[in-house]
Amino acid sequence: MTYPLFYDVEQTFETSQIDNIAKTVDAVFASFDSSALKQNARVGITVGSRGIDRIVPLLQAVVRNLTALGLRPFIIPSMGSHGGSTAEGQTAILAKLGITEESAGCPIVSSIETVSLGVLDEGPEVFVAKDALEADYVFVMNRVKPHTLFHGEVESGLCKMLAIGLGKPRGADNLHNFPLEKVIKPAALRILEHINLLAGLAVVENAVEKLHSLKLCTTEEVVKTDSSLLAISSAILPRIPVDTLDLLIIDEMGKNISGTGMDTNVIGAWRRMAGERKPEYKTLVVLNLTPQSQGNAHGIGMADLIPQRLADSIDTAATYANSLTTGVWASGRLPITLPTDKAVIDAALAKSPENIRAVRITNTLSLQHFWATEAVLEDLASAGAAVHHTRSHKLAFDDTDILQQFA
Repeated sequence: MTYPLFYDVEQTFETSQIDNIAKTVDAVFASFDSSALKQNARVGITVGSRGIDRIVPLLQAVVRNLTALGLRPFIIPSMGSHGGSTAEGQTAILAKLGITEESAGCPIVSSIETVSLGVLDEGPEVFVAKDALEADYVFVMNRVKPHTLFHGEVESGLCKMLAIGLGKPRGADNLHNFPLEKVIKPAALRILEHINLLAGLAVVENAVEKLHSLKLCTTEEVVKTDSSLLAISSAILPRIPVDTLDLLIIDEMGKNISGTGMDTNVIGAWRRMAGERKPEYKTLVVLNLTPQSQGNAHGIGMADLIPQRLADSIDTAATYANSLTTGVWASGRLPITLPTDKAVIDAALAKSPENIRAVRITNTLSLQHFWATEAVLEDLASAGAAVHHTRSHKLAFDDTDILQQFA
């Protein structure tokens, strides 16, 4: 088969970032009123499964500041059903992120034991980690960004960390049986009525996954903070600046990239939940699963074609647990699986390789630099992207037919 050439494309995004994390965290804590704090009190810090930029130094700075206030911080793994819905699995996910008791400078208390906080008017029963209830204080920390499953006043952020993360598997399972845009906020508010929240720390990343801003907030400010930072995050979210493609090749998917492995704000939410086909990328190829995912390939069902090497890397128990929890069972289904990367690419290009509108990206977070075929270049240039007509690449495979990176 004659493969089309792919050309370098670059986009300019909002890339201002926090350079000195420790200094920035110190600054937000400087205004914290500690006059009423109980000395030597235990404070549980929520830490999720997502790969927040420089999470270890960020966490170290938080631990150091809480300790300086006379508190005894500890980490509560707060990730719903991730980690195979086990305490050990959730601790292992933190370790993959570089978070251990030694690196963080405080204990990790991992358990999936929860306490019921009753049933919401919206329907679901709310659960919260027993460790959070028993702590003297809770310090909720999370990244704020658009969610891949729903859109509303609050999406991924502090409220979701409270409702889903601190809900552990049982709480996450219950909430995912209902429209999340309707239950996340009331569930978070119910939990806030029962835990003693010290403060919330909301984090926004820029378009190239670097810390952009931090905001410390009180209990009363949690919802407002989530909402205001969501608007900022949405405005700087990276996207592919064309709405129609014949083929999108994604080198890797993973839980450290998106909760659904691939950000539906990039590939199209219709692939997960139906609805308007915008953007419409007709064929979606995914080639690999990140090691950080630990085999959890939730979201794989959104792909059309995958190679056997990706299928072999899937932990079905972890994937199914995640997909069953979200209630979007199709996200755990296996797409058409072909023996090699080459077989996948050949199938995707079979109809019209010469004039195909195709884009190749590393993953849905890395969109500052990607590659596109000639048929897309004019549209990309019109959208403001920098197209490099002199930097072309041929698709090439190694001796095991794995697609090679472009030089």
